Amino acid sequence: MINKLKITFLFGIFIILFGANTMNAQLKQGDLVDGIAAVIGDEIVLESDVNEQMNYAKQQGATNIDKCEFLENLLNNKLLVYEARKDTLIENRSAAIKEQANAKYQQLLSQFPDEKSMLSAYKFRNGYEMKNAIEKIDTDQYYGQAKYQRITEKADVTPNEVTDFYNMYKTQLPEVKDEVSLSQIMMYPKLTEAHKEDLINRLKKIKKDIEGGESFESQARIYSEDPGSASNGGLMKNISKGQMVKPFEAAALNLQEGEISEPVESEFGYHIIQLVKKSGKIYDARHILLMATPTDEEIKTAKAKLDSIRGLITNGKITFKDAAFKFSDDKRTKFNAGVIPGADGSSKIERESVPGTISYELAGLNKGDITNAFDDKDERDRKVVKIIKIEDVIPSHQITLETDYDRIKQMALNKRRNEMVEKFVNSKLTTTFISIDGRYDSCAFKGNWKKDAIKK
Repeated sequence: MINKLKITFLFGIFIILFGANTMNAQLKQGDLVDGIAAVIGDEIVLESDVNEQMNYAKQQGATNIDKCEFLENLLNNKLLVYEARKDTLIENRSAAIKEQANAKYQQLLSQFPDEKSMLSAYKFRNGYEMKNAIEKIDTDQYYGQAKYQRITEKADVTPNEVTDFYNMYKTQLPEVKDEVSLSQIMMYPKLTEAHKEDLINRLKKIKKDIEGGESFESQARIYSEDPGSASNGGLMKNISKGQMVKPFEAAALNLQEGEISEPVESEFGYHIIQLVKKSGKIYDARHILLMATPTDEEIKTAKAKLDSIRGLITNGKITFKDAAFKFSDDKRTKFNAGVIPGADGSSKIERESVPGTISYELAGLNKGDITNAFDDKDERDRKVVKIIKIEDVIPSHQITLETDYDRIKQMALNKRRNEMVEKFVNSKLTTTFISIDGRYDSCAFKGNWKKDAIKK
């Protein structure tokens, strides 16, 4: 019964899962598309899409996997995409999605020594074909989400409906694992003036060597610390205005084609930039990056500063909330009292999912305690220092209205949204072309996907 309940809610979160996992399905190294499972309107579901969704569910602990249910989830999503494309109230974001696809392509490219190796690994014949595949995935994700939101924008549940939902499903609701609520103050260690000057002088020498006859491309391959472009001679193509950090873009767009900038500081370090080509709001540029990697002494100084802030908090001179707002460099949390969001957007984090570095620092601490300053890395792999406060400790327990009302309300709301989407989908089945591969003839779908009127 637990699995049936999970499947009931799966479609409510499916749009989010679809984008990331379909990309894995189509771009997983060494995989090839293995056939069409279904066609809805002019949208296609690949057999590999179905398999990828099943694998994801297994990784999340689902058992008794029914392939037909996963195909139906994909059918529902594709019908939403098909209808969204016809909805004049949904913004056409084709240009922005194309730019996003180009950025993702460059990100994937940074994981390989060259473009040829990447295309071979992902089984694409050329970069144009691969970019188109990424663009199609992002387009489906956007339209699917947009239509889902349009259909469910007025969804709501009353307190009585939350209670009714809980009473109906309470024996099937899973136990909540051990959780914690954490807040943090995070800082990027500051480089000394001498360190900054050294980076600037190194870039000035590289620029002088280029002006003396060395090619920008060869110098980028030798010196640049940007993993995404160094192997490509520092070249970044089809950059859209607004895509790069502001200091980089301002410098690049103030250059003439072929001109090289003076050293430019950004949040990543120091660059010299060469504008290669500019056409409207799109431009190509090369750059050489020397990353602002702090030294051990600079990290030590930052940790000392954080420990002094910790002392002010423990002595009651300032609250953790105010200190986070005043001192933290983490834009995600500094305006929210430093609270680290959990996977579901709440303040609760499963204890076992806390990263190892943080878990080690929390060992032996209790509710209200604050760690000493320690060094860590941010999501971009840059070195940071942190202090973390344990705001709450929630032992594992069975879900109840008293302890988990917001969580239960969200479940009830997801169910309501699912019902609204299912109703919408069912209303479109009789007027939409649908063709499902014969391997699914034995499936007992909830919706009338096998209608004879339009089925091929």
